Amino acid sequence: MTAHSLRAEPVERVWGRRTLPAGFARPPGDAPIGEIWFEAPPEAELLVKYLFTAERLSIQVHPDDATARARGFARGKDEAWYVLEAEPGAAIGLGLTRSVSPVALREAALDGSIEALLDWRPVKAGELIYSPAGTIHAIGGGISLIEIQQNLDLTYRLYDYGRPRELHLDEALAVAIPGPWAPPETPAFSVERRRTSGPLRPGAVAVPIASGGTIDGAPLIAGTAWAVEGEDAQLGGEGIDLLVAWPN
Repeated sequence: MTAHSLRAEPVERVWGRRTLPAGFARPPGDAPIGEIWFEAPPEAELLVKYLFTAERLSIQVHPDDATARARGFARGKDEAWYVLEAEPGAAIGLGLTRSVSPVALREAALDGSIEALLDWRPVKAGELIYSPAGTIHAIGGGISLIEIQQNLDLTYRLYDYGRPRELHLDEALAVAIPGPWAPPETPAFSVERRRTSGPLRPGAVAVPIASGGTIDGAPLIAGTAWAVEGEDAQLGGEGIDLLVAWPN
């Protein structure tokens, strides 16, 4: 079997929820759970998460491959989000409404006006959004989504709504694109929604949106994630509905 199920790990976040959707177990205690991470070894190119937001995440940015490698990391951090559920009025901030100078961006981060400068876009279930490294962004409250990203745990916060968490203005300003979102010319990975049987290439990850079908004969269940190693894995059966991503 070349496909294997990845172990899930709940992660506390200040912006998370105390009640998780059906099918997700939470650890003991009352801390808000914001993310479910699926194990990925350091050499893996992609990382899969679920996010459950009750409040806005910080306004943040991630480095690209070249900048991250210059700082001693294996890769940068492009991200893609598939929206599972969105409350009325839920939005994701993606890029800025206009281009500004680095000096103006720093001032906006310091005085909080960056919150209004961010391009907040209403979202709904079924949307797939790609956020390349360098894009200033924030995920709003009231959203459940699947995140597929390059395997790097590195975030530079520009603004955090007064929460007592560290900001990283110098690092963020060095990598941020101080303007509107633009699709990447060379995305770090490709992602698509798949509903058909057939092979999955080595290095791919698969995340069922709904339960149905099989991968190498094992049932595909919503709330799980799979990695393909060594040789092609095979999707089969009825009711296949999953996200598939692979490095470029």
